[in-house]
Amino acid sequence: MNVAELVRESLREQATQGPPVPGDFADRVLAVRRRRRNRAIVGASLAVVTAAVVGVAVPAVDSDSEERGPRPASESLTDDVIAHPGQTPPRELIAAGGTALAAYSTSKKVKQPDGDAVITRTYRLLDQRTGTYREDARWSWVDVAPGMRTAAVLERGLPADRIGLLNLSTGKVERWLPVQHGVGGVEFSPDGRKLVATTYAENPDRLDRDRPMSDGKHEEPGPADPTRTGFYVLDVASGNGSWSEVKTKRGGFGIADINTRQDFDFSQDGTLVRTGRHQPGHLYYDFQGRKTGTPPREKHLSWFVAAGLSPNGKLAAGDFAGGARTTATEVLDPLTGKRVAKIPGQQLLAWADDKRLIAWDIAPGASEYRNRLVLVTIGSKKTVPLSGYRSSKADGVGRWTPVFADR
Repeated sequence: MNVAELVRESLREQATQGPPVPGDFADRVLAVRRRRRNRAIVGASLAVVTAAVVGVAVPAVDSDSEERGPRPASESLTDDVIAHPGQTPPRELIAAGGTALAAYSTSKKVKQPDGDAVITRTYRLLDQRTGTYREDARWSWVDVAPGMRTAAVLERGLPADRIGLLNLSTGKVERWLPVQHGVGGVEFSPDGRKLVATTYAENPDRLDRDRPMSDGKHEEPGPADPTRTGFYVLDVASGNGSWSEVKTKRGGFGIADINTRQDFDFSQDGTLVRTGRHQPGHLYYDFQGRKTGTPPREKHLSWFVAAGLSPNGKLAAGDFAGGARTTATEVLDPLTGKRVAKIPGQQLLAWADDKRLIAWDIAPGASEYRNRLVLVTIGSKKTVPLSGYRSSKADGVGRWTPVFADR
């Protein structure tokens, strides 16, 4: 959902409640809407609201309109938990609380003529017309904006020279954002207003035959020397922004300070850009590429734990805390790093709300790689299955990687 759509939807809600719209309403909408669940509002009639910042003729609430188009499936399906434990890979929308599975990818290694290989992804994106996931083989990288109306996409053959903004209802790219420095990854800010695009000199998914990996029986190309060059911060509405150089150590085994693919993303409040490294924490930069300090509530986050901070910022997702035969994860106090809860799950992926998380978990006695999406709750040992089990094989459609977004 883009900025204008967020404002329009909240103006419709305001219209049903009566009081006039304050002048700073647009900015307040964007701050509040990010973590709120979309909910149905019934009994509303046609209303018109005029504000100092924007004037919108408001159609009947929750109906389709010519301007907005058909109502997205992620808004029409309003159940708190939408699960399909018999589906793997998923075919129909999966969601819990304020978060949904917006897309997922499978990957395989494609050999190159020079002996190298490239990890090649195939994405299945949520079709907002049907509420099902559909394959779209055009893209090498996808991230989905809050509200799940728009995805940022990169074409095949990384690094890419433009970023597409894909309409998830029509499947069409509505706008291209050209870039001078090749982009290998892109992510939306928490409010959907900005993009951070990570730039690389070479494909960040390349595997190098001259840096082989071995399992004792076979050798195959291994991770290439990183070629990350920096990042763009771009305004989604205008496409304007700037590029910042961030130098990377290169030169062989043990020299590089990051992985071959080490994308930038945004801090929790969207005011800084951050990156992981060969250590648990992040490095932070302002939008001009200057190093800055770590926000107090993010000092104990690990970049490889995807869930990060809870929506209200009072809790932090921690690492694996299980044993040889049991799975468990920990939840931390973000200011002290101390454990405040131990919950089921193998790996914490996303917060559903301030008390529940979406996680990977395995069946008792099963391989650690044969896992499924589950919903776990702080203070409870119960898990709610959301998907079927992934295949334990590294390649193929049975091994899929989720892309989550706010509903």
